[in-house]
Amino acid sequence: MPLNINIKKLSRNFLPLEFTVTTWDKLEPYFKNLVDRIINSKEDLEQWLLDLSELEAVVSEDACWRQIKMTCDTTDKSLEEAFTFFCMEIQPKIQPYADLLNKKLIHNQFTKQLDQTKYFTYLRGVKKNIDLFREANIPIQAELSVLQQQYGAIAGKMTVEFEGKEYTLQQASKFLESKDRSVRETMYKKIQERRLQDANELQNLFTILISKRNTIAINAGFKNYRDFKFVDLGRFDYTKEDCYQFHEAVKQHILPLVNKIYAKKQAQLGLTTLQPWDTEAEPIGVEPLKPFKTAKDLYEKTVQCFEQLDPFFANCLRQMNELKHFDLESRKGKAPGGYNCPLAESGAPFIFMNATGQMSDVTTMVHEGGHAIHSFLSHHLELCAFKEYPMEIAEVASMAMELFSMDYWHSFFDNEAELKRAKEHQLERTITIFPWIATIDKFQHWIYENPTHSEEERTNKWMEIVQEFSSDVIDFTGLDEYRKISWQKQLHLFEVPFYYIEYGIAQLGAIGLWMQFKQNKKQALNNYTNALSLGGTKTLPELYNAAGLQFNFTPAYIQQLMDFVSNEMEHL
Repeated sequence: MPLNINIKKLSRNFLPLEFTVTTWDKLEPYFKNLVDRIINSKEDLEQWLLDLSELEAVVSEDACWRQIKMTCDTTDKSLEEAFTFFCMEIQPKIQPYADLLNKKLIHNQFTKQLDQTKYFTYLRGVKKNIDLFREANIPIQAELSVLQQQYGAIAGKMTVEFEGKEYTLQQASKFLESKDRSVRETMYKKIQERRLQDANELQNLFTILISKRNTIAINAGFKNYRDFKFVDLGRFDYTKEDCYQFHEAVKQHILPLVNKIYAKKQAQLGLTTLQPWDTEAEPIGVEPLKPFKTAKDLYEKTVQCFEQLDPFFANCLRQMNELKHFDLESRKGKAPGGYNCPLAESGAPFIFMNATGQMSDVTTMVHEGGHAIHSFLSHHLELCAFKEYPMEIAEVASMAMELFSMDYWHSFFDNEAELKRAKEHQLERTITIFPWIATIDKFQHWIYENPTHSEEERTNKWMEIVQEFSSDVIDFTGLDEYRKISWQKQLHLFEVPFYYIEYGIAQLGAIGLWMQFKQNKKQALNNYTNALSLGGTKTLPELYNAAGLQFNFTPAYIQQLMDFVSNEMEHL
């Protein structure tokens, strides 16, 4: 296993060292060069691919920094304008060239001389992009890139007041851990009421997004956006029917476990009814877990934790910190959520999140840390395209890290009782996330199969699906107005459509790796790093196989994994 990957910025051989993306006029000559270049041999083709990869890395990293800076401060109009400029003035002009370059590669006589094992997934993706490309979709995709970011700007402004202080919604969620039930209820309702204020604006935004996405699908010759997006996301290895099977498996084998978890929570709290503001609370006399105090504290404790698990993992975080590639604390004007953003040229990614001192922040940090490790392990691959791994394996990288790291959470907790509670919290979350994943995924299937639905039909369908996957232990009486818009808190619906089932598929993979870890830590970590270091050079089933996993989400396999997690919880 590599212990000393020292990430270096890729050297430039095609573009000048000082070149930065400013205007299309300055960027276009490099695309023209690649389109016009004569390729007389396999070696010429391989050099052409390296030059194309270098150009892609420079453009990709520029776009990423524009988005990172904007999400770190949604109040700075100049940052928003820089991002919008790229989306409207640069990206749309790249797309026709990207199509020409794709066709040049596929139709070149020397392409068949390339190592077909090494290039199989890349060439498959290029052919898919050629099939999907439509000139008419370029301006719509540019508009969508800008519109999707409006969600972050709207949500980033949401704050609530409590006892004379202003809190972001992420900061306010800390009060849901309060031992005072009236405080929990008050804050829960304040958060929901604040969401209601912008509900119409988000409804309207979503309606526009659905319409534009549907037009893209129709232009590309698809019946609906769901079918288009399955191809666009490169879902070569599973179908919509597999997703439906996953939804059913969640209902059959996971919801009963979720009910058990919440029934236990209700008994611990001594409540006659468990309400949504009670699910994060602790019994009287038990203080909420406080794993860290500041963003610096969170970073340092995560490094200690990773050091115990594998020194290489800790070194990755240290290199990111030296480069100032972290923005961890929640503040007003910052976009919601958390992400790890790979930086194609620099190599060391950027982690963004909204930490407020809760246990869930530790989970987010190690989750995004797993993504970061994936970026480091695949940076050595020679082409930018080789590092574009499927999201289903990307989420295995992050979710497995959540489970691997648990045995080393001593860095966050001084005593065994707190560590045990933290592990319980993590394993409960591992199970309770599944119904929400199924809810969001099933909702998206309906949304895009019925793109001309009314807002009323959307709300009714959401309530029907949310009821289908809700625990019958939690009492939602009188809270329907809040529940009707609860989908709006899921940024994926707005910003990355159809990206959500991946979390479910990957959670199964993560549990499978954790089973390996419990039997043989060294072997499990080897399987993990071997699979991640392949980037996107293998098919999804091959990547799972490299990790020693089955690419399987049948009800029987899901039940087997859930039994394992249940047993682990009982042994805590």
